[in-house]
Amino acid sequence: MKHPGGRVFLSAFLILVSSAALAIAHPGSGIVVDRRGYVYFVDTGGGVWMVEPGGKLTRRDSARFHWLAIDESKQPFGARLPTIPGGEVRAVGRKPTLLVSSDVPLVIGRDGALYYPEFGPDRNLRIVRFTRSGVKSIFATLPSKDSTLRWLNGLAAGADGSLYYTEDKAVRKVDERGVVSTVAADVTVPNCTRIPGNAETYLRGLAVARDGNVFVAASGCGAVLRITPRGVITTVLRTTSPWSPTAVAVSPSGVYVLEYLHTEAEDRQAWVPRVRKILSNGRIVNIAAVERSKAR
Repeated sequence: MKHPGGRVFLSAFLILVSSAALAIAHPGSGIVVDRRGYVYFVDTGGGVWMVEPGGKLTRRDSARFHWLAIDESKQPFGARLPTIPGGEVRAVGRKPTLLVSSDVPLVIGRDGALYYPEFGPDRNLRIVRFTRSGVKSIFATLPSKDSTLRWLNGLAAGADGSLYYTEDKAVRKVDERGVVSTVAADVTVPNCTRIPGNAETYLRGLAVARDGNVFVAASGCGAVLRITPRGVITTVLRTTSPWSPTAVAVSPSGVYVLEYLHTEAEDRQAWVPRVRKILSNGRIVNIAAVERSKAR
């Protein structure tokens, strides 16, 4: 490249690609609930599934991607979607429209724009805002010591217009002005359960309730954590290894949890998903489980 910044950009791009490859060597992390109470989740080995309120499980799409966002607006994203280096974003269905992403987490903000992370030419990770008219802008550049932040494990929208994201052991918040603050750092889980193929703690998908409580999957410890606006952390769900939670979704009736049967090696067919729900009284109920023979 003859452009003076070309070498820097190429280096950043290669880091993004290699980082994404490492980040996606895990089961999918996407579950959402629509206004009617229908649940949708990604299955890295089988596609996109829908669970009706009565419990019926139906496959909606064959895209075996990793992340998922829901768009319930009257004019949903469709043909106009962002181009992500080394990745793909696809629209699935209408009313609601699901946005599935191969390589990076994404979310529809309260303002109706789409948000997702990408590397800038300075090698710093940033969150991009992409409007329905196709206008792209930088919403926030994320703090990183010596540019060591290589990817986000999860991304969620708050009711106040803010965004929340996870690093391996931290949850951070980006307000409407793009200012980043820390919700919880150096997170540990008491009596952490070893999950094959995962580092300890390893925070992934998260969701934010209207009262500001954050629910996050601690995939490396087989647990779901609740973090209050004051940073108080409690464990609200535990799995039995090798089951591992990867994503959560908040609804008026409880918190839905996407879990996978995890393996040490990357094997999408062995990563079988199920959905459970945390009720307001703390009880855990089974919602749906994929039979791998039906997912092929």
